[in-house]
Amino acid sequence: METAAQGTPRTTTPPAAYTPTDRTVPTRSAQKASYDKELVHAILDEGYVCHLGFVRDGAPVVLPTLYGRVGETLYVHGSTGSRPLRMAGQSDPGLPVCLTVTHVDGLVLARSAFHHSINYRSVVVHGLAYDVTDPEEKRAALDALVDHVVPGRAADSRPANKKELAATAVIRLDLNEVSAKTRTGGVNEEPEDLALPHWAGVVPLRKGYDTPVPEADLRPGVELPDYLAVL
Repeated sequence: METAAQGTPRTTTPPAAYTPTDRTVPTRSAQKASYDKELVHAILDEGYVCHLGFVRDGAPVVLPTLYGRVGETLYVHGSTGSRPLRMAGQSDPGLPVCLTVTHVDGLVLARSAFHHSINYRSVVVHGLAYDVTDPEEKRAALDALVDHVVPGRAADSRPANKKELAATAVIRLDLNEVSAKTRTGGVNEEPEDLALPHWAGVVPLRKGYDTPVPEADLRPGVELPDYLAVL
């Protein structure tokens, strides 16, 4: 290991931001874009569903699906018969994809129709998706997918058996070419519209959970786990 003059090991601090590229710099409202890794991870970790885009037979296809993040890697799973997952295993060097996650935080209502908007947080990831073939990585990815939906659930459920693993495909997408985009705040109005007799403002949206509903055939004595009680 290379050391400093005083004999102290040199450590390299990972960059705190992704490097912008032609594909991750917006052509409109570029000031709303961010490449901060902490922000990107927070947006990804709060979501449940991503939209995975790819090209099939020369035409664009976008599919909603579950995902999970492990460090700087996203995992997406599906049936081995799923077309994008099959294509990821057949493509060399990988399947070009675009993956997006979006949260809507508020409805922005302006006096003019033109200036209506939403407050949002979104992430766009470009890259090559690869089929996960290593059994240990595949199991870890599936655990991450379960825990992404409900943290702690993977350890509190039966893991996939060999038959289920054989029927499940997982693809990996590294977080290299990434950007976040957000909008916050109130209404942007034209000065001449301020006197119009129309209500204007923001309608906040929030995510909530109802009381978990147990299955009727639960074994006696099986109680609601703590990780569900705190949702």
